[in-house]
Amino acid sequence: MSYVSKEQIERAKSLDLLTYLHMWEPTELVRCSRNVYTTRTHDSLKISNGKWYWWSRGIGGRSALDYLIKVRGLSFSDAVLQIDGVDSGSAPTFTQSLQQRFSPVRFELPESNHTSYRVIAYLSKRGIHRTLIDYCLETGRLYESRRYHNAVFVGFDQEGTPRYAAIRGTTSTRYMGEAAGSDKRFSFSIPALGNGTELHLFESAIDLLSFCTLEHLADRDWRQAHKLSLAGIYRPKTEGEDPTPPAALMQYLQCFPQVNRLVLHLDNDDPGRMAAATIQRLLSPALLISDEPPKYGKDVNNDLMESRRRRGETSR
Repeated sequence: MSYVSKEQIERAKSLDLLTYLHMWEPTELVRCSRNVYTTRTHDSLKISNGKWYWWSRGIGGRSALDYLIKVRGLSFSDAVLQIDGVDSGSAPTFTQSLQQRFSPVRFELPESNHTSYRVIAYLSKRGIHRTLIDYCLETGRLYESRRYHNAVFVGFDQEGTPRYAAIRGTTSTRYMGEAAGSDKRFSFSIPALGNGTELHLFESAIDLLSFCTLEHLADRDWRQAHKLSLAGIYRPKTEGEDPTPPAALMQYLQCFPQVNRLVLHLDNDDPGRMAAATIQRLLSPALLISDEPPKYGKDVNNDLMESRRRRGETSR
């Protein structure tokens, strides 16, 4: 069990959930009414007046600490350490007026570490080929954060300016998040060399790199087609409004109008299959779309690890 100090515990207990999500996971927040919010992951979880309640499970609380333990399933010490990383001491608690409207959050990349050894070891353990890891490190798409040694996957706009960062823990805590102020329209991607017309779509950066590794191991050119991560699960609306395609996908198609074929590599679970079906329904008149889910397991990284196992390979 990780050690946490009394001061860290007190800071964690004082941070409310709305402030935590606004600072650390702004894309998770969905506004329901004037001062009530829910989350994209759990639409029956409501946040208002400094409290939250998960109606479908009958549990609630006041603090972000309660949420991370009761909803996310973190241990007490891991939850305290995760909140401590938000630097809550410098964050003002939301007043009712602040709950009514958010001010724009300035995007900032986490400070980088002087080495990337932890990230290299983590991705190698996940089966990602060193060629892919080195490419991402050299192009600034990947680095190791200084404070927690997380893997940071960076997304750029067409001018090459960082606009998005997915953060992945490299320890057993399995932390997943985004840098505050991230713009999901510019999620992690690897453009094709030349005038590629094919785009492969994934739920995460690790799935994207897993697919590229499979291509590399099969002696195929992994830079021939465009690769894009959706930076998480695409959850199309099922009630009320008509669904819209993922923002990252639409932005990418706008930036690369020559793309005329879309290949879906979304997860082998209900959300992934629903997302694939929705994207096909919305975009098939304009694009040739192929649905190619992982052959083995839930996601493309499972596919890669199983493929390596069957070939009797170790990660390298």
